Amino acid sequence: MYQWRKFDFFEEKKSRIPDEIEGKIECCSSGRGKILLGSDDGTVSLLDRGLQLLYSFPAHSASVLYLQQLKQRNFLVTVGEDEQISPQQSGIWLKVFDLAKKQDEGSSTSSPECVQILRIFTNQFPEAKITSFLVLEEAPPIIFIAIGLDNGCIYCIQGDIARERIKRFKLQVDYAHSDKDHSPINGLGFRVDGQAFQLFAITPNSVSLFNLQTQPPRGQTLDHIGSTASSVAMSDRSELIIGRSEAVYFYEVDGRGPCWAFEGEKKFVGWYRGYLLCVIADQRTGKNTFNIYDLKNHLIAHSLAVKEVSHMLCEWGNIVLIMADKSALVIIEKDMESKLDMLFKKNLYSVAINLVQSQQADAAATAEVLRKYGDHLYSKQDYDDAMSQYIHTIGYLEPSFVIQKFLDAQRIYNLTNYLEKLHEKGLASKDHTTLLLNCYTKLKDVEKLNVFLKSEEQVGEHKFDVETAIKACRAANYHEQAMYVAKKAGKHEWYLKILLEDLARYDEALQYINSLEPGQAGVTVKEYGKLLIEHKPRDTIEILMSLCTEEGELVKKGGASSSTFLTMLPSPVDFLNIFVHHPQSLMEFLERYTNKVKDSPAQVEIHNTLLELYLSRDLNFPSLSQSSTNENDDLRTDRLSSTAMISRAESNGRIILDGNDVNEEKDRLERQRKGLLLLKSAWPSEQEQPLYDVDLTIILCEMNAFKEGLLYLYEKLKLYKEVISCYMQAHDHEGLIACCKRLGDSGKGGDPSLWSDLLNYFGELGEDCSKEVKEVLTYIERDDILPPIIVLQTLSRNPCLTLSVIKDYIARKLEQESKLIEEDRRAIEKYQEETSTMRKEIQDLRTNARIFQLSKCTACTFTLDLPAVHFMCMHSFHQRCLGDNEKECPECAPEYRAVLEMKRNLEQNSKNQDQFFQQVRNSKNGFSVIAEYFGKGIISKTSNGHAETLNSSSDL
Repeated sequence: MYQWRKFDFFEEKKSRIPDEIEGKIECCSSGRGKILLGSDDGTVSLLDRGLQLLYSFPAHSASVLYLQQLKQRNFLVTVGEDEQISPQQSGIWLKVFDLAKKQDEGSSTSSPECVQILRIFTNQFPEAKITSFLVLEEAPPIIFIAIGLDNGCIYCIQGDIARERIKRFKLQVDYAHSDKDHSPINGLGFRVDGQAFQLFAITPNSVSLFNLQTQPPRGQTLDHIGSTASSVAMSDRSELIIGRSEAVYFYEVDGRGPCWAFEGEKKFVGWYRGYLLCVIADQRTGKNTFNIYDLKNHLIAHSLAVKEVSHMLCEWGNIVLIMADKSALVIIEKDMESKLDMLFKKNLYSVAINLVQSQQADAAATAEVLRKYGDHLYSKQDYDDAMSQYIHTIGYLEPSFVIQKFLDAQRIYNLTNYLEKLHEKGLASKDHTTLLLNCYTKLKDVEKLNVFLKSEEQVGEHKFDVETAIKACRAANYHEQAMYVAKKAGKHEWYLKILLEDLARYDEALQYINSLEPGQAGVTVKEYGKLLIEHKPRDTIEILMSLCTEEGELVKKGGASSSTFLTMLPSPVDFLNIFVHHPQSLMEFLERYTNKVKDSPAQVEIHNTLLELYLSRDLNFPSLSQSSTNENDDLRTDRLSSTAMISRAESNGRIILDGNDVNEEKDRLERQRKGLLLLKSAWPSEQEQPLYDVDLTIILCEMNAFKEGLLYLYEKLKLYKEVISCYMQAHDHEGLIACCKRLGDSGKGGDPSLWSDLLNYFGELGEDCSKEVKEVLTYIERDDILPPIIVLQTLSRNPCLTLSVIKDYIARKLEQESKLIEEDRRAIEKYQEETSTMRKEIQDLRTNARIFQLSKCTACTFTLDLPAVHFMCMHSFHQRCLGDNEKECPECAPEYRAVLEMKRNLEQNSKNQDQFFQQVRNSKNGFSVIAEYFGKGIISKTSNGHAETLNSSSDL
């Protein structure tokens, strides 16, 4: 093996076995943080990590032949010689010690408790020399003990040894030639792999394998060459290792496996953390060498010359060699960093990589080794191999470190390879995608570009940032590739952006929008509708109609009712901004929509927009793009601001037109006609509120001098004064009077005060309007709307009117007033006479006595007898007929109470000022109301005292 490189991955530390151990060391074992030594004087000694004696105890009286420390329980199993009880019985015993329990044997020493002692040899199992010993913990407390003998038999003890619930059986190694003597069992090895439980047995002439799961256990011969020495071990992969003089062999369940040709006699073999341990004796020189082999990397991790080795152990992560002279050598593995530094100094990077991979180092450490190897190759300008190393560091090494190196070296091919791998592992950022695509475009490698972009797996798993790829392809004028990526990733806005802005393929864009789901189509139309309306207005309107009406897929599927579906559909208001420079197309779209959909949730906003279009002069709405589709107030404000920017020329309410504007005027009149129809149709008579914003519409009509619309709105809103104000501004006297006839009739819910406003208008007109004034006076007189004095004062302000206009009216009013005065005079005289009569009666009651001459009771009409009650009103009653009410006359009391109630009501009304003023405002003649209040004494300054009682009673 001179071809294998040697390294010092381990370091030695010399030590000695404590002098307290006087006997010869026959056997040893390790586990649970200690080393146990069995001596020929029967004692077992326990050593700590520093090989210092913890304690010793006598396990057997003669000698300890074999011992093994259990791993799962702190038990020690020993085989040794004790004094023979009789010549017929063997002196070999098996003992089990519980090292966790100690029993005092004296003041200074103590020994662990011996929990079981078993005889190994019995009548069924005859005595022979023990050549090998092995213990396996199956499932505590069950253990399996295999004892190899020099006669080729294996004694097996299985069960709970401590409780002696065991079974014994014997295994016999088969031999190819029966005439041969039985060979000793030189080595044993357990193999446990899942449910498989097997036992290797090695003799000088064979290697056998027993299947312990079958009953009885079945054996097979794996090899007809064994081993004469005890150089047997098991690897961590449950492989049997046998050291022979020519090589080291590995055996698996199906026979011999790989072998490694190491020359020399193998005194000891072992396995430590993936390393093969060998103590090799050179027969020519007689020297012993201890080698640690790294079989994966084909190197010798450590090698040193040693004395005669008696035992080899592994504990605490170290290797312990015990020499025949009781010296010891502790071999400690160096840390990974030290190993790598050693390799890096010698530029053995490939060895370092194999080392970290074989020892299952973490990925970050492996990546660091690969990086250093890559840096080494890069410094030697071996760019291809350097990149192959850097690629393996993806995920751990910052990509910018590698990218910067190869950008400076102008190695675009290597850089492209690295970026491709970066994307395959899904670790690329947007910048990496941009850089890779730029590499493809600079190399003009369209094939690789297509493979990268059109790979189904990549796009599906998002191996690159889609938007970055699209931007990079667009920048390099690879529009088809950019469109493919956008379509595959569902980036509809990008797909349309390329079609419309880069390629100007409007028909294809419209077809693509038609193929999308309604929600996605709506989003794309909002984004690119302005461009589509500019070039393909009618086709775009068709798409909008399919989106906003019941022509979509949901209604066709019958999955929702009409009302529910309409709430799910997008509203035309959502698309107003795309018509910012094309109001004519907007008007066409909204007209088609309103003709098809009659109960849209957004019909108020739609009608508002349509009215704004109908009533405007030149269809120029620069602020439509700023319209809010979420809040009505914002929408109204934006539209009013846009309407305020419309330039118009007015003169006395009429538009001044040139000869070239005839067609435009016709179009405006047609739009106004449509606007008036919409005003009427969107405000049905049965609804209190219209399906448009009234305030906005009034402002639009005012700003665009749309008289018909104003008149209709004012009349619907019952703003009759504003209606006649419109006629007054237009000097339309005939229409003004006709309007007052229609709206001033109180019997039909009109406002009679309109005639008063009309009279004021004619009074301030400043021109002759005698005919109109006479007609107005007719209705004022008929409904008694104004007093004559007010009429005279109003008309006197017009210097063009003569007295003859109101002569007849004044004469009739004077005659009426005379009649009323006469009626009032007669009423006054009547009330004065009644008042005088009442005063005389009151005086008579106060000064003169009353004679009661009634002989019958007014209540029961029987003859009046005592006790009787006489009232001043000349009514008499039996006292029994009055009951408890003797204070008032039952006959006169109702009338008296009515008078008192009337008085209380009048007093209460005098405190209710709101009612008084309301009556004054609503009365045709407010002075009459005030006079009535004075007449009833409601607002008199004198306070009335309590009403005097006009009746008295006496008991007769």
